[in-house]
Amino acid sequence: MDRPLPIGIEDFKKLRENNFYYVDKSLLIKELLDNRSEVSLFMRPRRFGKTLSLSMLRYYFEQMPVSDTNTDNNNLFKGLKIMEAGEKYTKHKGRYPVVNLSLKSAKQPDWNMAYDAMVNEIAKEFERHDDVLESARLLPDEKELFCRIRGKKAARIDYAMAMEFLTRCLKKVYRRNVIVLLDEYDVPLENAYFNGFYKQMTDFIRSFFESALKTNSSLEFAVITGCIVSAKAEPLGESPILLCRGNDFCRSHSESIFTGLNNPEMISILNVNYAEHFGFTQPEVEQLLEAYGISNKKGEVRRWYDGYVFGKTEVYNPWSVLNYTKTAAVDKNAFPKPYWANTSSNSIVRELVERADGSVRQEMEALIEGEVIEKPVHEEITYDEVYKSEENLWNFLFFTGYLKKKGERFDGETVYLELAIPNTEVKLIYRNTIMDWFQERIKKTDFSALYQAVLGKNVAVMEKELSGNLMETISFYDYKEDYYHGFLGGLLKMMDGYIIKSNRESGLGRSDLLLLSAPYEGKAIIIEIKIADTYAELGAKAKEALTQIEDRQYDAELKLEGYHTFILYGIAFYKKLCRVAVKE
Repeated sequence: MDRPLPIGIEDFKKLRENNFYYVDKSLLIKELLDNRSEVSLFMRPRRFGKTLSLSMLRYYFEQMPVSDTNTDNNNLFKGLKIMEAGEKYTKHKGRYPVVNLSLKSAKQPDWNMAYDAMVNEIAKEFERHDDVLESARLLPDEKELFCRIRGKKAARIDYAMAMEFLTRCLKKVYRRNVIVLLDEYDVPLENAYFNGFYKQMTDFIRSFFESALKTNSSLEFAVITGCIVSAKAEPLGESPILLCRGNDFCRSHSESIFTGLNNPEMISILNVNYAEHFGFTQPEVEQLLEAYGISNKKGEVRRWYDGYVFGKTEVYNPWSVLNYTKTAAVDKNAFPKPYWANTSSNSIVRELVERADGSVRQEMEALIEGEVIEKPVHEEITYDEVYKSEENLWNFLFFTGYLKKKGERFDGETVYLELAIPNTEVKLIYRNTIMDWFQERIKKTDFSALYQAVLGKNVAVMEKELSGNLMETISFYDYKEDYYHGFLGGLLKMMDGYIIKSNRESGLGRSDLLLLSAPYEGKAIIIEIKIADTYAELGAKAKEALTQIEDRQYDAELKLEGYHTFILYGIAFYKKLCRVAVKE
């Protein structure tokens, strides 16, 4: 396959004109026209194709400027499924003026910079439509305001009302209603929350949306994308209502950004409609792998990047699949990697880990072992509410792609979801986040009692300290010995006067851990680790580990290096309990 893969390509025209490989998602157009919602809000995780989909919608629906009457975008859709859907749908092609705006550039460290970034984006969209200034249908004062907004010289209220004004101008010139496309609407809200100017941003975004989407007679329809619903945490009367799933209503203690708009349809990952248009389905992945000669990688790709469920449709992470395909097509021995982990903030996972009490630790351990947990679902979760409860944190992780739905049940007025980790890639995010947190925790904790016990051969204290610390952390037993190896090494690496070595070859094998003093002191501690299948096996496994050190002569090379004083430990683990055996 000679076609390049569209990694990072978010412009549909660029993708099609340069013959990038394209997984045909054009039937999204058909479903939008069939549903005809005034405002459709798509909530999907990052890097699942939202931006490219909006770009496709723009090029399909957009009527070319008056100055470009000899140009159209027909070639961009040649051979795609939408062109076979019938005249009912193709008659809408190139028929509407389109306002296309992304808010992702508003991810800035303070309010002024974020506002300036949004002004820049608004100004660029006005500039893209500046052919309307040649029309006699616009009044002089309208042209004057248009130029001020385009030139970034307008007042703040003008930018808050800019979308409504632009749609009105476009309708006057083209004599057709306008389609509005708003991408990543919640990026400035998320960023503002974490940087301390959430109220300023929500006030602006609310005004911005109300002007463009509320009772706008120039609007044909609007499509908005984001990860979650966002709201301003202010009470709205006695019993505020928020539109959640389609036309179903749910209660919210905060007022939605979208409250009062023209009946927006909130399309979360729980909705059955539109499910296959974001992410790759199984047939799409198989076709992709075959095209690049790596069909033998189907199993790896499925374990690492599959597992998401949108509605009732199972989908793969498209960003990770494309990246792995590009790598594996060149290097047939390439290993899968967590590509998605580098594109999304994992701070929410870290927050859950840091806040975890005993019950949450148990739930995270169950998830990492491949089990499910059950939580009530709240589709209306907002950025200002994420940290208010652990329940909100779990919901945020679900809607942003860190968990998947395995099942659901309805109990009275509440929907409960069975949640699981989607795949190996996401499991590694949890694992690495937990390990990073653990390493930082170690730096702040006094382990002098453990270190004294290790040097003094105090087995009882060692067992107490090791088991106690296991109880305080989050374990992932699916990694078996590797987990306990990292856990013990992390605790002991801060031991004054000793350096730690792992899996060093000596004698007839490799010892798990070595603690070595300066050579002139000649002291060495050798540790071998075993895993017990039951609590009753702990003692025997610890003795087995100790015997292995002696039988395989792990001290042989150390003696040649001048070490003469040895402490030998066999340590066995069963979940969060341990037994220690020492050579007397």
